[in-house]
Amino acid sequence: MGCVHGKCCSRYPPSSNGDSRDYRERGRYGGRHIISDRLLECVAVPSHNFNLEYSVLSQRGYYPDSPDKENQDSYIIKTEIQGNPNVHFFGVFDGHGQFGAQCSNFVKDRLVEVLSNDPTLLDDPVKVYNSAFLVTNSELHNSEIDDSMSGTTAITVLLIGNTLFVANVGDSRAVIAVKEGNRIIAEDLSYDQTPFRKDEYDRVKLCGARVLSVDQVEGLKDPDIQTWGDEETEGSDPPRLWVQNGMYPGTAFTRSVGDGTAEKIGVIAVPEVSMIELASNHLFFVVASDGVFEFLSSQTVVEMVARYPDPRDACAAIAGESYKLWLEHENRTDDITIIIVHIRDLSDSGANTMAILRTGRGGTPDVSITTGSEVFHST
Repeated sequence: MGCVHGKCCSRYPPSSNGDSRDYRERGRYGGRHIISDRLLECVAVPSHNFNLEYSVLSQRGYYPDSPDKENQDSYIIKTEIQGNPNVHFFGVFDGHGQFGAQCSNFVKDRLVEVLSNDPTLLDDPVKVYNSAFLVTNSELHNSEIDDSMSGTTAITVLLIGNTLFVANVGDSRAVIAVKEGNRIIAEDLSYDQTPFRKDEYDRVKLCGARVLSVDQVEGLKDPDIQTWGDEETEGSDPPRLWVQNGMYPGTAFTRSVGDGTAEKIGVIAVPEVSMIELASNHLFFVVASDGVFEFLSSQTVVEMVARYPDPRDACAAIAGESYKLWLEHENRTDDITIIIVHIRDLSDSGANTMAILRTGRGGTPDVSITTGSEVFHST
C-alpha cells in the first residue's frame, strides 16, 4: 500500500514466448516500460543435492499524473553468498516517497553486503539477519539520501542448505507452495506488517502514532472508531499512521527501512524472521512486492504459478492479472516485482518445521514453531 500518496503501474503483455529478451510495453497508454531480466536461471545446492530454477520480473508502474516516474521497486538475487555454493539470497524491495527508488536500491545493495560480510552468518542466521537490517537502516539514515519521508519495505529469503530464512519488513510477501495429495496449498512465509494486525496496531499506538484512514483524517468518518475490517474489505482506505498534530507521514505499513519521520511514531526496521526446512512436497516459493498481493491472494498466486512449467510465463501471467485487477479498482496500478523459485529434485531429509520469530514491543523475540497444522508457542 505504501505511503499516503500511493504508487501505480503500467500495461503488461499477457505472457512470454519463452525467450530471454526484454519486453517493452506498447499499450494504450503509449509508454515503454521495460520488463526486467527475462532469463531462466538455475543454481545448485550441492549439500542436499537439489536445484533452484528461477526467474524475476520487475515492471515500472503506470502513473497517470507522473508518466516519467521511475520504478521504485528493486530486487536482488545473489547466489553463493560468502563463496558458499549452498547459500543463496533473494530479495524484493518496494520503495516509497519522493526518494523511494534511491532508498530501495540502497537497501538492496547494502543489506546483502552486510549479510555477506558477517563471519557468523552460518552460525546464527537469525541474529545476523536482524543485525543486518538495523545496520542498513542506520546507514541509510546517515547516507546522502533524504529518507525522512521516504523508505522501502523489504521481503528477503536466505537459503542455507535445505532451510529457508525469511526476513520481512513491511507489506510485501513471501509464499511457498506445498503439495498435499492432489492439492497445492499456499503457506505464507511472511505476514504483512500493517495496522490491520492488532499486535502492530498496539505497538505503534504505544509509540505515539495516530491510526486513522484517509476518510477519518478528512472528517468523512468518525475518527474514534478504531476498528477496521480486513485488508480485502478495507484495502481501498486502509488505516494509516500519522503524527499527533499533523497530516503526515500516512504510512499504511508499520515496519520499513528508512522513513525517519515515521520511525518516531513506531515504524521500525526490525524484521520478523521465519524459518522453514524444505521437504519434497515444497514445489516453489514466490517473493513479491505488494503490487502483486494487493488484489491477488497467496493461494491464487500459487495456483497461477502451478499452471506454468516455466517461471517466466508464470511471472508474466501474474503481472498481467495484477495489472488488470488494479485498473478494475483504480485508475492506476502499482509497481510489480516478482521472483519465482522452483525447487527441483529435493528429497526428504527430516521433519517439515516452520518457526516464526516476532520481535515484540519489548524487543524480545517470541518463537512459534509449526509442524504440519499444529503450532507450539514459547517465549
